[in-house]
Amino acid sequence: MTTALATPVKPRNPVLVWLVWPLITLGIYFFVWYYKIHKEMADLRRDPEAPVVGPLLVMLFLSWTGIAAIISFWRTGTRIRQSQESAGLAPSCSPLVGFLLNFLFGLGILYYQLELNKIATRFA
Repeated sequence: MTTALATPVKPRNPVLVWLVWPLITLGIYFFVWYYKIHKEMADLRRDPEAPVVGPLLVMLFLSWTGIAAIISFWRTGTRIRQSQESAGLAPSCSPLVGFLLNFLFGLGILYYQLELNKIATRFA
């Protein structure tokens, strides 16, 4: 009996994640997505020390400082890059690109989801 390998990172439509769901939920979906991707990356890397709730709390309670949100978003790009390596892919996610795109209509979210989808495709 063969068992299918569970996809550790869920493939998501980047446009829905970036634009549609946040508009429908008045921005709440961003926080749901942010938590879910950190949980999935921690599960993928099997790292009990990987932050899951911390990045979400930073975005919820410290984003008003500006710098905390920037650091958290940058580190998310770094974690995506590490997760790509853990999945056996060539690391293509750039925290700098995600950071810069975030200032252009929030496209950093779209970029990060596209990079996460590469991991999901690897396990599909």
